[in-house]
Amino acid sequence: MAAGCCGVKKQKLSSSPPSGSGGGGGASSSSHCSGESQCRAGELGLGGAGTRLNGLGGLTGGGSGSGCTLSPPQSCGGGGGISLSPPLSCGVGTLLSTPAAATASSPSSSSAASSSSPGSRKMVVSAEMCCFCFDVLYCHLYGYQQPRTPRFTNEPYPLFVTWKIGRDKRLRGCIGTFSAMNLHSGLREYTLTSALKDSRFPPMTRDELPRLFCSVSLLTNFEDVCDYLDWEVGVHGIRIEFINEKGSKRTATYLPEVAKEQGWDHIQTIDSLLRKGGYKAPITNEFRKTIKLTRYRSEKMTLSYAEYLAHRQHHHFQNGIGHPLPPYNHYS
Repeated sequence: MAAGCCGVKKQKLSSSPPSGSGGGGGASSSSHCSGESQCRAGELGLGGAGTRLNGLGGLTGGGSGSGCTLSPPQSCGGGGGISLSPPLSCGVGTLLSTPAAATASSPSSSSAASSSSPGSRKMVVSAEMCCFCFDVLYCHLYGYQQPRTPRFTNEPYPLFVTWKIGRDKRLRGCIGTFSAMNLHSGLREYTLTSALKDSRFPPMTRDELPRLFCSVSLLTNFEDVCDYLDWEVGVHGIRIEFINEKGSKRTATYLPEVAKEQGWDHIQTIDSLLRKGGYKAPITNEFRKTIKLTRYRSEKMTLSYAEYLAHRQHHHFQNGIGHPLPPYNHYS
């Protein structure tokens, strides 16, 4: 929510349509910025049905690339756009069909990152949220009863759950939503959606657990802007809305970390999102000016499976986990 957000290969960018480019975005009902009076930055409403998004690039339902698709669930993956259909995946590009989110990368040890203004407020995201996601996935794969209600806050947030795998942290699944969901049910739902239903990947298996990294991203500070360049690389995630060459409305999104991780500037990021959103005509500066852009920030926490096991061994049953933890060598 990659080479972008989820560790995907960098894609070549071009203003001319790629041969056989694919992936379309979901339609949106918002209108384009058509004047100063309508372009004032403002809070974007987060209510409504939970739409899933791929925050890292790529289309749900057959989109290639490491992008995220925003369908009711959205996925985020590297190098792709998101189509807003129920689920979203996260990667280097995300197509939006509803709200999406995500940010920051992490080292081998657990890490938290925020694209919010420094010192603006206490971070909400926590390592316990990543542990809960591992609990949910572990219980599902091994047939245990799902973990009980966690102790962290249950406030509503737009969110993304991202899975990466291996030492090179390749994207393995990323789906989220731009609609604010209570964290307990939202993380439970998108943990399994991103692990099992990201159309770019086969469902996860038990054998993959020891090599997984889980990231939870909470999205905040949604603002509509008039200028498509009015956002900061590495700070803001962006969601674009545009009219394609066939006259259809399309949307796409990238999480805050995607452009920085890919080494893209503003134009490259916008053009990549347009391609992931299914725009196939030549991209001109005049066309870029017609884009409606919403910027947002996010908080992100990442935990490896080894860190999850260590945390659970120290806090077993503290968070309502009701299944036995296997020995380390069972997963090595």
